[in-house]
Amino acid sequence: MKQKMKKNTKISYGDWTPHLESSTEQIDLTQVRKLAGVLNIDETAFEPENDLPPMWHWLFFLHRSTTENIGEDGHPKRGGFFPPIKLQRRMFAGERIVFHSPLKIGLPATRTGTIVNLEEKVGSKGPMILLSAHYQIKQDEVLCIEDTHNIVYLDNNDSTPAPGADSYVPPNNKWYKKYKVDPVFLFRYSALSFNSHRIHYDRDYTVNVEKYPGLIVHGPLTALLLSELVRSKTNKPMKSFSFRGQAPIFEPWPFYAVGAPSKNGEINLEAVRNDSVIAMTATAKFD
Repeated sequence: MKQKMKKNTKISYGDWTPHLESSTEQIDLTQVRKLAGVLNIDETAFEPENDLPPMWHWLFFLHRSTTENIGEDGHPKRGGFFPPIKLQRRMFAGERIVFHSPLKIGLPATRTGTIVNLEEKVGSKGPMILLSAHYQIKQDEVLCIEDTHNIVYLDNNDSTPAPGADSYVPPNNKWYKKYKVDPVFLFRYSALSFNSHRIHYDRDYTVNVEKYPGLIVHGPLTALLLSELVRSKTNKPMKSFSFRGQAPIFEPWPFYAVGAPSKNGEINLEAVRNDSVIAMTATAKFD
């Protein structure tokens, strides 16, 4: 059992300092079955007290905000749990999840989190801030999941080119699944995850304000699809899953979830765009 989580007293941003945030809620069967529908999985595969699949914990413990506290981009206004960073663009950079014990569907669980890292840097495109938030999820006082989110804030609004011509052909010696998501798919996932960031459903805003060529596929959704590729190929309990975003995936261009076991028993995964650009890398590890 890990020690009780403590806030990091060495981190600050102006007058802001980290604090612990804790919430308790049911691992609701209806919510699980809704995601099953989005992913074209038979909802009757999930019953009370079944194990929650890896990565599906993202359906729960969602940051809630009143409508008046939503910013122009659809994100909650900054401040509170997250620091009031003024850099315009926020991107989900990656995550590492450790699975200690399965969460059970239909039972209450408690998540506690805090900001554990905050770094200001200057990159090739100007200033940036790297932030890490760490969470623990417990059920009946048993630690089930540890989850570290990495987020990057950028101060640029340059236009982003559209993907190039189709060039990617999945290797015959790897698992793969092709996806071509549409606005309805992205909206349904946004609704389930209470994610109101407009780049996932508002094409006019995404193209004309944020200067992307199309709606953006959520980073956590891409990671979930990679995890689901693993789940479709093996029944072994996953010990950890880590991923790193490298490039955005845009609707309506297709992309591929690709993976294969390595010699050490891990499964290495990639989300690859139609133009062969690797959008995300991930690794699944097992006991």
